[in-house]
Amino acid sequence: MEKRHRIFIAINLPADIKKFLSKYKNKWSDIPAKWTNPDNLHITLEFLGNLTDQEIANVCKITNEVASQFESFSVNLNKILFGPKGKFPPKMIWVEGDKSGELANLKYNLQNSLIESVRFAPDSLEFSPHITLARISEWEFKKLDPEEIPLIDEDINLIFTVESIEVMESEMKRVGPVYTILESCPLRN
Repeated sequence: MEKRHRIFIAINLPADIKKFLSKYKNKWSDIPAKWTNPDNLHITLEFLGNLTDQEIANVCKITNEVASQFESFSVNLNKILFGPKGKFPPKMIWVEGDKSGELANLKYNLQNSLIESVRFAPDSLEFSPHITLARISEWEFKKLDPEEIPLIDEDINLIFTVESIEVMESEMKRVGPVYTILESCPLRN
């Protein structure tokens, strides 16, 4: 049986933004959560699942074609909060970004181009750019006294330019997930 690889397409963050966001681990260290390794912070555009080498080659080709149709654009990260909204107990601590036409169009074109050649379940929810800072242990969170739960609703203002999107592989290791860039697909400048 052919080996399969866990693949997603993402926007990776600049090093300075990863460093800034990783500081929040200390601020909310009393929340029972597994914090994301700063190197793994990203915005997922599309999760494709377990693919063969041939499917990955097709994904890289298609992603490059789609990326070349878009000019670089900016993303504004504006809030840190529990996510998803309305869930209790919350599943994550995450960073939300402004919804933008460029980002929505990039995701839409990527999804439509990939669906023809790769079998995956596209996300049916409206795309809301976010970055997972931590995954909450729901069982431990439920044990907290409601008064002990900090309010996580922090305004931030981080802006960065998206110059490429990456085809990524996720491998589970003892230390947690390790992400590898398989293909970096530049946008037009």
